[in-house]
Amino acid sequence: MTASVLVLNSGSSSVKFGLFDISADAPALLCKGLLDEHEAKPRLVVKSPAGQDLFEAQRDATDADSGHLFADVLGFIEDRFGDHRLRAVGHRIVHGGPDYSGPVELTDDVHAKLEALTPLAPLHQPRCLAPVRTIRAIKPDLTQIACFDTAFHHTMTPPANRFAIPRRFEERGVRRYGFHGLSFEYVAGRLAAIAPELAAKRTVIAHLGNGASLCALRDGRSIDTTMGLTPLDGLVMGTRCGTIDPGVLLYLQQHERMSVDELQHLLYHESGLLGVSGISADMRTLLTSSKAAAREAVELFTLRAAQEVAVMATTLGGLDCLVFTGGIGEHAKEIRSGIGKRLEWLGVRVDAAANDEARERINGDASAVDVFVIPTNEELMIARHCAAVLRTSRNPVS
Repeated sequence: MTASVLVLNSGSSSVKFGLFDISADAPALLCKGLLDEHEAKPRLVVKSPAGQDLFEAQRDATDADSGHLFADVLGFIEDRFGDHRLRAVGHRIVHGGPDYSGPVELTDDVHAKLEALTPLAPLHQPRCLAPVRTIRAIKPDLTQIACFDTAFHHTMTPPANRFAIPRRFEERGVRRYGFHGLSFEYVAGRLAAIAPELAAKRTVIAHLGNGASLCALRDGRSIDTTMGLTPLDGLVMGTRCGTIDPGVLLYLQQHERMSVDELQHLLYHESGLLGVSGISADMRTLLTSSKAAAREAVELFTLRAAQEVAVMATTLGGLDCLVFTGGIGEHAKEIRSGIGKRLEWLGVRVDAAANDEARERINGDASAVDVFVIPTNEELMIARHCAAVLRTSRNPVS
């Protein structure tokens, strides 16, 4: 019997998942799907690797809350892939704090430590941990593994990971952690395979989506990133503000009389592209809108991204390679072009035809910087980590 792992990638209102065969050296996708909770009746859709529909189910919201959709997923896997022994479930966990620099088995003790980190990622951490409890209730003996978005950035050192606040807070864990690490790790590996001559060069990866951040890499290791203690910092995002003058927050509390909860909701849910445009958090909507506020939101997004690329280049001491990934980075040619144009002073030249076609390499011949579009695959990265954990566990993959 061959072995498999189920990978869960939890977002704010949906869970992407993939089932991977891990019997061979490289995990192979068996099926993929989505647990979508946007609708009044949450829906489960499962597809083949080629995109063919395999299974669909819909539940009342009360059923979804009690874990029935996760039971549906596990039931489908058992029925359709019964010849693959399900060895583990791998979870993308946004915050691993200072203690976790690699994947770990989700014991009760680990779970409790991760729940304690919720104040550092209040929008994400509860969503990531909720499926852990649900699956434990359904299959208590099934191994579950946490893979962290912060782990890839544990190679960051001072001063890049330090805030200019009293050191006693740093000693309590208040420092810059960074996020989107699973995406950056995957893309760094793909870049090394595509262009090995660039592996040791000064590279910035731009993960641009509803959540967005940059990572500065040298020798494939993270040395700086735009997010900090929480996923609020850095770039303009769908509904998150990114970097903001701390005085604005003090003003809102002191003079607008906003409570901590109101301020948190404003920064996580009402700001970013949505707040500036007043129209939508979806870049696709803004790019097709004729309204001035939509254009202004897009302009702010590209300006802040270009500014932060320059910051990353400062940490690196120059820039040899720029990589776009994430939903916006992979699909929005206007955003790639806009950022590239703002970085022409740094030697970036985006080829219009290559960019329009979203080719793998989109820099022009005159560009001093290699520019790529590389689709990310966080689920595959999690599957690789899970396979590695299982190989070193008491019950190796068989």
